Amino acid sequence: MNTRSIRFRLTVWYAVLLAGLLALFCASVYIGLNQYLKLTLRDSLAKEARQIGETLLVNISVSGEDYVDDEIKEHLAPEINGTFIRITRSDGSKLYESGPPRDSSFDPANVSATRADINQESSRVERMEGGSGLLIATVPFTLPDGTRFVIETGALLNQSESVLHGLLLTFAVGLPVFVAIAIAGGYFLMKRALLPVGEITRTAEQITSRRLSERLPVAATGDELEALSVALNKMIARIEHSFRHINRFTADASHELRTPLTVLRGELEAIARRPKLDEDVRETVGSALEETERLSKIVESLLSISRLDAGEALSTPERFDLAELAASTAEQMRLLADDKRVTLQCDVRGRAEIDGDPGRLKQVVVNLLDNAIKYTSNGGKVSLTVSTTNGNAVLEVSDTGIGIPAESIPHVFGRFYRVDKARSRQMGGTGLGLSIVKAICTAHGGRVSAESIEGQGSRFTVELPLANNGRDHEPN
Repeated sequence: MNTRSIRFRLTVWYAVLLAGLLALFCASVYIGLNQYLKLTLRDSLAKEARQIGETLLVNISVSGEDYVDDEIKEHLAPEINGTFIRITRSDGSKLYESGPPRDSSFDPANVSATRADINQESSRVERMEGGSGLLIATVPFTLPDGTRFVIETGALLNQSESVLHGLLLTFAVGLPVFVAIAIAGGYFLMKRALLPVGEITRTAEQITSRRLSERLPVAATGDELEALSVALNKMIARIEHSFRHINRFTADASHELRTPLTVLRGELEAIARRPKLDEDVRETVGSALEETERLSKIVESLLSISRLDAGEALSTPERFDLAELAASTAEQMRLLADDKRVTLQCDVRGRAEIDGDPGRLKQVVVNLLDNAIKYTSNGGKVSLTVSTTNGNAVLEVSDTGIGIPAESIPHVFGRFYRVDKARSRQMGGTGLGLSIVKAICTAHGGRVSAESIEGQGSRFTVELPLANNGRDHEPN
């Protein structure tokens, strides 16, 4: 899982926000329910205290205190119900106090006394032995004759605490499950929502300078992704137009330059053939011829690259054996190697059939071998191998020449790039040979790469897809 993806980050933020909101909600419910249960119990206890005053104490002068005691024990039964009742006279003496409950959950004797001169209802919580809380409601009551009593009724908070404990347990178990289900659902929904992004990415990776006619898929969702796809397609259309304009301009300019350069070269050659020509003029004409020839090569190379980029320079593909083509081309280049006393070795490992333009691919082999021989000192060695691996035909040209600096390797396939400009010019280089090699390989669906150690030699590797029956050939 990519932790830097939008999907992952959105899921994490969603999970954190959801967990935080649910935790806040659960805390609010817990606190609210706790307060509600206490308030309900307090109101119930206060109501019971007022009923004691209004039904039992109001006629105490007639019925007597024993009657109050008997009625409380008979109708309210605090010992049986586990409640607490205490009636205190205005002088602080006790008229009635309930006994310990049958379950011995608390001892009424440990309940602190309250002031007898209070004038308003109140409540408090006292902690009994064992940690249980006793909620006590205190209600002052005054008889018509002015006699004052303080009535206290109480009940344990065990039931409320049991409800809260169950709620807390429910939250502890249910909250992680709910969050996990919500996260899984959110991740799935975000995955579906971001599916167009994956399709856009896959399509964008396939668009190259030779496939600018392709467009990104546009999901008719009406959201930002649709707007982004439309905007990117418009940008690609503008880039395609610019590429076509540049390629057309380069091809047209190269084509138009060929005729005047041919005429210029013919006129210079005619001048050079004149018998009565000063030596210094002859040298100047010779130098101009060399520059004209070099300029002609540049124009031809630019025209070839422009046509390759435009997809116009490849003939109808045909199936042929790249190994055989490379071997025959190496044999033709052997004379050039012998002139420099460079050993040219050719190692062809079986057949390597591909679909393509033999003329253009022969140009690849010629350019690579020419460079290798050109930049290999006398007594050096140039090797050419052809093999098949992983469904590709692999052509390698290596040498023991001067090599390429590490900082220059990423740029060697650039147009007009020369590692040593002075030496390349001296050797007739234009800086376009490897650009043509790359353009031809790209046009055939392949690729070319370079490896080199300065002072020890270089190796150029061309990989081209085998023909459909390439799987029948033996791998290296």
